[in-house]
Amino acid sequence: MKPEQIDKFYFSDVNSPPGVTRRDFLKKLGGGIIIIFSLGAYTVVNGCLQKKEEEEGEVPEFNAFLRVKEDGTVDCYSGKIEMGQGIITSLAQILADELEVPLESVNMIMGDTDLVPYDAGTWGSMTTRFHDPLIRAAAAEARGILVELASEKLNIPAAGLKAEAGKVVSIENNKKSVSYAKLTKGKKIVRSLGEEVHIKKPDEFKVIGKSFTRRDALEKVTGAAKYTADINLDGLLYARIARPLAHGSKLISSDISEAESINGVKVLKEDDFIVVLHADPEMAMRALDMVKTEWKIPDVIADNESIFEHIKKTATDKRVRHEGGDLAKGRKESVMVVEEEYHDGYKAHAPIETHAATAVFEEGKLTMWVSSQTPFGTRQEISDQLSLPLEMVHIKQIFLGGGFGGKIYNQQAIETARIAKILEGTPVQVMWTRKEEFMYDMFRSAAVMKIGSGMDKTGKLNYWNFDIYCAGDRGTNLFYNIPNHQTALFDGPDVHPFGTGAWRAPGNPSTTFARESHIDIMASKINMDPLEFRLKNMNNERAIRSLKLAAETFGWEKELPEGHGKGIAVGDDAGTFVTIIVEVKVDTQTGSVKVVRAVVGQDMGQVVNPQGVAIQAEGCVNMGLGYALTEDIEFNWKEVKSSNFDNYEIPRFSMIPEKIESPTVDAMDEPPQGGGEPAIIGVGGAVANAVFNACGARVFRMPITPERVLAAMS
Repeated sequence: MKPEQIDKFYFSDVNSPPGVTRRDFLKKLGGGIIIIFSLGAYTVVNGCLQKKEEEEGEVPEFNAFLRVKEDGTVDCYSGKIEMGQGIITSLAQILADELEVPLESVNMIMGDTDLVPYDAGTWGSMTTRFHDPLIRAAAAEARGILVELASEKLNIPAAGLKAEAGKVVSIENNKKSVSYAKLTKGKKIVRSLGEEVHIKKPDEFKVIGKSFTRRDALEKVTGAAKYTADINLDGLLYARIARPLAHGSKLISSDISEAESINGVKVLKEDDFIVVLHADPEMAMRALDMVKTEWKIPDVIADNESIFEHIKKTATDKRVRHEGGDLAKGRKESVMVVEEEYHDGYKAHAPIETHAATAVFEEGKLTMWVSSQTPFGTRQEISDQLSLPLEMVHIKQIFLGGGFGGKIYNQQAIETARIAKILEGTPVQVMWTRKEEFMYDMFRSAAVMKIGSGMDKTGKLNYWNFDIYCAGDRGTNLFYNIPNHQTALFDGPDVHPFGTGAWRAPGNPSTTFARESHIDIMASKINMDPLEFRLKNMNNERAIRSLKLAAETFGWEKELPEGHGKGIAVGDDAGTFVTIIVEVKVDTQTGSVKVVRAVVGQDMGQVVNPQGVAIQAEGCVNMGLGYALTEDIEFNWKEVKSSNFDNYEIPRFSMIPEKIESPTVDAMDEPPQGGGEPAIIGVGGAVANAVFNACGARVFRMPITPERVLAAMS
């Protein structure tokens, strides 16, 4: 297949030349009604848009826009990408509802750096939160223009018209109507978002708030969906790269002669960058095995058992994040003080699709399909690394097979671009093996959390000292009413043996595990029900709503069978308050833990696609069971020993709860909040608390393995 033929996969008819200005881009765009807007040009206050001032006469800065085309269909251009979270559906719903068009007529053009305006990347459950009000406002602006055009065409005052189902209709006589296609034919109207835009109220929604099957579902279940490694260009060569055993290794010697002797094999060598290529990926792998290398490996400092002491010794940079009252006074006045330390090991993203990139360098321009959450960041990195003009790097739209924060980093893209530039005119593909994925993944950081807390004799918390080593402050805003408190962060420049980075709600699963385990310990010290203890000490209404919703759905008061236990964890992330309640069954002979049921109660504002929310909650619970029960990177300082799913166990079907429920608080009149990551943060804490409830074993380190359960029981 040739590069130009691949465009048939994409959803746009736009051909935008590289390096054009915003004004030139809009000139190049075809006819219709185009509404441009910038995420940075507006602030959202209490669900309403407030626009910042612009310089008169200038083309406004914009990083997203929609276009009502001359055939009546609608394109929405955004720098966001689809990696399984479902925004290809929910963003289309938002637009369809506000513009009054059928959902199937909306095309999402996402993440193509030559077609869409700049976007920093897709992460943090931010897409719906920040795009929802703006896309709705842009659609409402377009709807208003269409009504104005219809008023002229039908000779009916605008007040006597309404938009519905892709046309404008007379309110008094529905036989008098005109389609959007006719209204836009032969016209080109470009506007930026107005100062005041009237968007629909919740009781007017027709599409928002209803469940729709994912728009990419059929493609994905039939195998028709295209991922990076599915791009097969004419003359494509598969590349394999010689790797050291450990990070920080130095190449001492190499011998590529045997690999070079294989028919059809190309070998590239620049310093310690050794690449073998072949038209058959298996032959490329065989040739790589024939490359002889010797590396100097760094000395061992710590492993996955001793890393926590290493963290406490080296993470010495302290920053106080939250504080109030007087810690010394709170501790002194508490009738009971509890101090504990909690650990969490390194975790891999382990997406089913490993990092991959396919590229071709022709006539000075690099065209690439890459599994990246940051298309524009990838483009910038390649431009910098290869000294290419930015406009000569084109990142194409593609589906991702999971990202979870791990595909923010683009090493495989740099490798592929480097090879493609050397082999100008020859398409190349780099697809990491599973071992390479574990080797070069930016792991979720191992972390240590120390908590000291105190309460009075009635169970009211009075003292809270939370020291967090290497997990950050996400989700650490205190929603418990504790007058004397401090949350401090500890980190340092040379703490970790390999790269660490974002992993779904970065750091929040670790700190929520520690906080909610500790809250349960405080409740047990005075024999108070964990639900009652939380309600007694909470001061945030949204947290309370999520807790009560989950408890009611779960049936907290019901008795459980022998050997079963229930546990709660409450947290907040991406603007959403979430409560996870799980029921577990613990085998006290083996220490094995089986989660049989889970409830995810969320206060997340407006829910765009309830089915999408349920899918995200289920995915979070399932993935969360991995970090809670089985996932733990094994390493010997800079050598990563975990290499595949036989020695790094992600959740299997046998681990998945029989029932996962995901109720949400009815708040359709409030702005939407994050839905992709909040439900994962409390899984570890809820499971730890349920294990204690089932058998009395308090485990202070994740994952909660059978060995740790048995040790805690003894």
